[in-house]
Formats: sequence, C-alpha cells, structure tokens
Amino acid sequence: MTELVVTTATDGGEVLADAARVGNKFARQEVLRRAGFRVPEFFCLPAAAFDEALDALRPSLPAEPADGADRAEVESWCAAAREALGGARLPVALAERIRKEFTAVAGPEGLVAVRACVVPAVAGADDASGGAAPEADAAEAIGEDSAVDPFAGMSDSFLYVDEDGLEEAVLGCWASAFNPQAVRYRTLRGLDPLRARVAVGIQRMVLGTRSFVAFTRDPRDGAVRRVVAAAYGIGEGVVQEKADIDHFFHDPATDEVTALTVRKQWSMGLPEGAAAGAPVLLPVAGELADVPVLDDGQVRAVAELAARVEELFGVPQDIEGALTEDGLVHLLQARPLVTAPPTATATAGTAPATGTATADAAPEEPGTAQVYWGNHNITESFPGVSGALTFSQSREFYRRSFTDLYRRMGVPESWVRDNAHRLARMVGYLEGQVYYRLDDWHALHGQMPMFELVRRGWEQAMGITGPARGERRWAAPAVALALPRLAWRSALHPWQVKSFLRWWDRQMAEAETIGDSPEELIAFYRRLWERAGERWGVTLVNAFIALVVLGAGSVLLRRWTGEGPQVLVGLMGGGRENRSLEAVRAAMALAELVGAVPELRAAVLDDASDPEQLWRQIVEGQHGAAVGDAARGYVARYGDRALHDLKLEEPTPRQRPWTVLALIRPLVRQGATVAASRADEQAAARKARERLHEVLPNPVRRAVLLGVTSLARDLARIREDTRFCRTQLFGLSRDVMWRLGAELARTGVLDDALDVADLTVEEVIGAFDGTGTVTDLRALVALRRTQRERWAKNPQRPALLGTPAGLPLARALPRASAVGKVAAADDGLLRGIGSSGGVVRGRAKVVLDPSTDPDLAAGRILVARETDPGWLFLMMSATGMVVERGTLLSHTAITGRLLGVPTVVAVPGATTAIPDGAWIELDGAAGTVRLLPPSEQPEQPEQPEEPERPGEPGESGESEEPGGTAPTDGTATTEKGDRT
Repeated sequence: MTELVVTTATDGGEVLADAARVGNKFARQEVLRRAGFRVPEFFCLPAAAFDEALDALRPSLPAEPADGADRAEVESWCAAAREALGGARLPVALAERIRKEFTAVAGPEGLVAVRACVVPAVAGADDASGGAAPEADAAEAIGEDSAVDPFAGMSDSFLYVDEDGLEEAVLGCWASAFNPQAVRYRTLRGLDPLRARVAVGIQRMVLGTRSFVAFTRDPRDGAVRRVVAAAYGIGEGVVQEKADIDHFFHDPATDEVTALTVRKQWSMGLPEGAAAGAPVLLPVAGELADVPVLDDGQVRAVAELAARVEELFGVPQDIEGALTEDGLVHLLQARPLVTAPPTATATAGTAPATGTATADAAPEEPGTAQVYWGNHNITESFPGVSGALTFSQSREFYRRSFTDLYRRMGVPESWVRDNAHRLARMVGYLEGQVYYRLDDWHALHGQMPMFELVRRGWEQAMGITGPARGERRWAAPAVALALPRLAWRSALHPWQVKSFLRWWDRQMAEAETIGDSPEELIAFYRRLWERAGERWGVTLVNAFIALVVLGAGSVLLRRWTGEGPQVLVGLMGGGRENRSLEAVRAAMALAELVGAVPELRAAVLDDASDPEQLWRQIVEGQHGAAVGDAARGYVARYGDRALHDLKLEEPTPRQRPWTVLALIRPLVRQGATVAASRADEQAAARKARERLHEVLPNPVRRAVLLGVTSLARDLARIREDTRFCRTQLFGLSRDVMWRLGAELARTGVLDDALDVADLTVEEVIGAFDGTGTVTDLRALVALRRTQRERWAKNPQRPALLGTPAGLPLARALPRASAVGKVAAADDGLLRGIGSSGGVVRGRAKVVLDPSTDPDLAAGRILVARETDPGWLFLMMSATGMVVERGTLLSHTAITGRLLGVPTVVAVPGATTAIPDGAWIELDGAAGTVRLLPPSEQPEQPEQPEEPERPGEPGESGESEEPGGTAPTDGTATTEKGDRT
C-alpha cells in the first residue's frame, strides 16, 4: 500500500530523500538534515497522495483534453481541477494522520509552514543534489527547484498555519498545481500542464526575527562572492521583496564584508495579537531602522553556511534561512543557483512555445516583479486626467531637464546616452493621469553618489514608501569623494541661477516678437526647447542643494535644541519676494485699485456682471487709467499663472484675460492689501526668531542655524522663481500649440483650434512639417477625446501603486495595487508635516476641483489633495490649509509661510477623513489636524454655504484681521494670537 504521509520515523528517510516522490525542495531538506544542518522538523505528503485525491475527483471533472488540444481547452480543464481540489475534503484517516504528525513536529499549540512542490513526472528524474538523472526524460525531469528551472512562485505556500487550518492549507497546495500562472508557465516551457503532480511539506514554523536569502555566487556576474539579502521578520519579506532589505557582500578570499543598507520601515510577520494567519507587513521598531539587519560576524556565518551547502551538493547554491531570538541560524531551503533563464522544451502532446500569441491566447501571467508608479507631488502640476498634448509636453520636459541635471552633476555622458530610454519614460500616462515611473527615477538618480545624502528626504517628498523604495547604491567612502564636487557646484550655484533668470527673461522678450506663420511658430518652439534643455538642469540642482541644506538644518536643530522642524519652518519666512509671490501681490495691488472705485468694486462683486465686457471696460480705461494699466500689466507679466497652468488644454489669463476678475474677487471682498500681507509675513518670521532665541541661547550655534536657514530660504525663493519660469515655459508652448491649432481648424484639418488638446506635440508639428503619420487627425482626436472623457469618470487612483512587470500597461493597470496604505491614528489626530506655524479653528472646505470659486474658501480651512501655483487665490482666501501631499519645500508649504497661513502638508487621506464643513483645529507648528467634538464647536447659528453677496445683511467689505483674511461667514476663530 502506498504511504500517503512520510516521516523520518516511518520509513527511515528513504522516501523523503527521493525527489521523484516528494519533490526537489523536500528531498534536499532531508539530505541537509542527514548531513547535520539545523533544518526544522518536517513531514511530507508525497505526490502519490495528490494522485489519489485527483483520481477521486476525476468522475466529476470534464473529460481530460486529448493530446494536441488547444490552450483554451487545457486551461479550462485545469481551472476545473483546481476548483475541485480546493473545495474537497481530506479522507478522514488522512486528516487524522496529518494532525497526529503535526503535533509531533510542532506541538499541540504550534505553527507550521505548509508548502507545495511540483515533482518531476518520471521516477528518478532529479536527484537531491539538483542534477538531472541521465535516464530521465528531458522534458519532464524538470520539477520545482530543479537545477535548470526553479518554477519560482508557481505553487502556493501557507505560513503560520495552526492545527485547525492544516487541512485547508494542504488542499490549497494541491490546487496550486493548476494555478493559472503555473499552467501557462508549463505550456510556455513545453511541459504538459495535465501531468503536474504536487507534494506537500509540513514543517515546524521558525519564528525568525531576521531572515535572509544567500547566494554562493554573485547572481549579477557569477563571481565567487557570497551575496546575502536580509530583512527583519520572516523570509517572505525578502523573497517577495516586501520588506526593506539590506544587502551584504562577503569576499571568501579576504573575508571582507561590505554592505548596502537602507532605512528599514517594514518587515513581515504574524499580525500583532494573532495566534495564526497569513503574514502581513509590520512596522520596524524605530531604534532598528538604521541598524544593519546583520552584523559582520553574522554575515560571515551565513556565508559560511551557504558555502557548506554548496560543498555538500557540489554546485552553486541559493539558500533561505532565519535567525531566531537566541541567535541560532536555521536553514529553511536550498536550491541550485539558476543564473540563466530557462528555455522552452518540447514534449509529446504539447506544442513548443513559439513566442507568437494567437488571438485566443490569454496574456502571460506576471511574476512577482512590480513596476512602481507615484504621483505624490507631480499631481500638483498635472492633476486629474490630462490630454495627450499635455502629457507629450511633460514627457519632453522631464527628458530634457533631467538630462541636463545629470550632466551637471557629473554623470558620465556615455551612461546618460545608454539610458536614454529611462529618461524618455520618467513619466507615464496611466489612463490619462501623469505618474512618475519610479524604477527609472531610482536608476537614474542612483548614478549620483551625492544622492545618498538626500535619498530619505527625496523619497518622503515623492511619497515613496514600503517596497517602492530604492536600494542604497553608494557606500560612505564614495559619497565622501563626491562632496568636493557638490561644494564646488553649490559655490557656483547663485551665479548660475542669476544667469538662468536673465536668460529666461530674454526668452520671454523674444516671444513677443514672434510672427503668426506656422513656420515662425514652430521654429521658435524648437529653438526654445533646445535652449531650455541646455539650461533647465540649474533648477533641479537647486532642488538637490535645498534638500541637503534643509536636512542639515533639521539635524542641527534637533541636536542642539531637541525641537522638531516647526522652528525651522518659521525661520524660513520673510526675505526677498519670489516671482510667485510677486504675482499674488500684483493681484492684491490690482484688487486694492478696484476696491477704491466704488462703482467698479460693485460690478466685480456682482455675479450678474459680464466678465468679458467688464474687463474690456477696465483695460480701455473707463474706470481710470491706473486700474487699466495695472490690469494690462498683470496679464503681460503674470498671465500664464492660473489653475492647472502646466496643462496645455487649460486656458490661462493669457488666453482669457477676463478670468483675472474671478481671481481678485475674494481679495476685493476681503479688502486685502499688500502692506498687510507683508506685515503678516514679517511678524511670523520675527516670532520664529524669538522662539529660536528661547530654545537656543548659545549665540554661536544660533548664528550657525540662522545662516543655514537663511540659505534654505534663498533656495526656496529660487525654487519658486524657477517654478514660475516653468509656468511661463509651458505658457509659451500653450500659445504656440493653440495658434497652430487655429491654423489647422482654419484649413479644415480640425474642427476646432482646441482639438489639439488630444494630439501630441509631435503630431501637431508633424501636420505642418510632413513628419506626421496620421492624416485623419479628426478621427484621432475623436478617439482620444472619448477615451479621456471615459477616464475622467474613473475613481481617483492611489498616489503610489504597483503594476505587474512584463505586461502591456493596458493589461497590467487593472491589476494595480496600492502601496503603503496608511493606518488611522488611534488618538483622533491626523498628522502631517507642519510647514507654517499657528493654530486655527474653523470649518473645513474640502476642495477636489481647484476651479472652485475662491469665495467659497473664504474664512475656511482649505483641505485638498494637492495644490499648484494656480491655487494661490484659493489659499489667500483661506484661514488655514491641510494638504494630502507635499514637503517643507513644496509650493503649498512655501506659500503658507509667505502668506502667514497655518499649513500642514503630507496628511494622508485628509480629503476623505475630514468631511466638508466639519469643524477642525489645525496646528501648523505641530503638524496636526483634529476634528472638533460638538462640545468644542462655537455656539452660533448655522451659516449658509454660499458667502454673503453685496447688499446682503452683514456685507461690509471691511477687513477684520491684519492680513485682510477675515472670515465672511463667521466660521473661523484663532488661538494663540492671530495665526502666529
């Protein structure tokens, strides 16, 4: 009678060492156990048990496909077999037997790992060393963990299984013989999916505190170098690349150990408080985050263990293991190291893979590899769904500007050329939404040793967390060698910025002289972008230096005072105005002039007024020359600044000048003044300096910190100056494309000038210069418009997501999964980064569409996913700001400081956690937001949702606060002074 459960006690270990019965995985474990390695106790259900279970179900299954059946028929039968096995029950005797062996291996309250292993289909096909037996049929000698093909990830494993979950786990392992990816992989490899057989191993669960995978050869180049990847928690975190992983390299010739470590935030293990269940991501304790997972002695011990396994089996090995709290190293798996991709093998009854898919063929299932995408801070520039014109222009911007950055930062030209494909796909188009492709960003930035200085801050700014984070690429000595170049670059930076801004102002002047012919427009456009590609890297160098300086300031502040970043935030206020703030204050100045003319003020505040006609009257001087000159001057200088001003399908005041009236209306209503705005800014900066004097009495250290924050303030100003230049760069591109669109519409190629929104830049220009490949642009526009309108109805995608690698994006995107979901705080507080100090209470105004009338944000605390420079007028109306994304150097943070508005950025889930109209308290220094209970809400009548209009009760037009931001609906109150 065939034994359906085999242990070392029942058969002396002979069956357990036979790969044809229990699979390569478990046969090797038995060989290792016999050789004296510390292998956890286990027992197996050999493939014969799987055969009996499947045979018992065959009468209820469809007829088995004949030899030569098409793929669809084979896959359909396998799916039915998988469902039947997964839903079956074990025979009573077998269930009782495995429970008995469970107790013997793990104890009555213990836990086990239940793993499947596909066995070779012919006896003697693969011995435990990993070498195929000479008499084995080549096609079917390939089993899981064989020397030529690991079949990685094809069958299932279940961890932390208790006695009650044992039967279900065994059935799940059997069913995984027919997992879709396993079926398709066997077909691809030329193996018959119907002949798959599975053994199941049940092994005592080692509760490792640290786990590793080790190679006896470097898998990158085959060098004799031990490579160890290690993480906190169990090994699934390393194998599935879900935990944060340190890498170690051991040279057996010199016994030297080198390391590439990362900051560790996540491990994998049993859910806290659970007795059993599937492993989950768990946070790494703060004190361990920067400590290498293994010390040098432990790395050498693991490397020696791997070498001993290699010596036993005679071929290079890939091993998995764990370290328990007592420091013991446990060996969990070993397999031959596969260094080349497997090739297809033809077998009887199965057609060889040809690489040509038929119309009926399903797409290949992906492996575990993921492509990570993020839009944490790019969405402030390209929110929602963008048209093809915008995406093609953004793609060109990133390609050119970052090419210039890497050139300036010393990356070899040859490497930049070889990675041109990465530069061309730094941004992706995910059903209309613009995302960063993060693997390319990691690869590109990783060529700069200095990047290690800012990696942590950069990943925070990009919203990158968990498995999407990159690995450290440069050791400390290499970073140190790069510091002189960074110092030299920093010393030249102020001069280069001034040169850049002077050059840019010349470009804007030149743009005013361009004619209307398509030839002139196209020539100007090409010349502009060619020049920009040679200079725009200066703006990115600024961002790099700013991260370094801000990081240094935070470290000094924490070391010398123990204070958080809120003091640093306040010190960055004040200083010379940047171009973005100049635009805001120019609007304030225009609003002051409008407010000084009673008739004009009433017309601007009257919703019934025709804005186009009113604007025409203003610029023609009908309300005074001063107002007319200021209005024309504002559009000439700042006309490209608007909501969504990098989206080329969206108009700006340059194309629709009368929209300026909607922007200044809340300023006119509030009586905002430039003088009051500047006074608020200076008061906030003064209070921050006073606070620094309190917490840091040492005058020398205080002077150092003030110097660092002064530099950070200058860099932040440069950032906003160059962001304004970027707005103008896209503004000039918009103007050219719209004018070319008008010509295409005039000549009947398009129906409307704005149809260019659904064409790429190359297609628009190609229509004139003969490089276009589509002659029916109308049909192309109609197709893309329909697609864009459909995408616009889709739910908001996560800011950070992963898609399966190796699939076309259209197939991978439906399988996308969110990365780094945020758990709710248990103290009722929402936390982010405090970026502009002050405590304010008021009703929340959740804004998902920035085209919202600024009046509706007046006197409210603005809550948004992100902001861009075009939100300035909404920000100025608000008494506080809460934004889901951003950093201390983001536009929202800088603007909040300059306007003296309490601000918290990087508050995950704020727009869903805070209901519109809810009473909240915002602490811009501590970086917290709290929903107020009814007992703390002001006692006052319910206010109307719409702000009061001229002539309604309570309308006075007078400002009640120094900043001209008095609430118009009585909903905001402040504590600790006036927004300090």
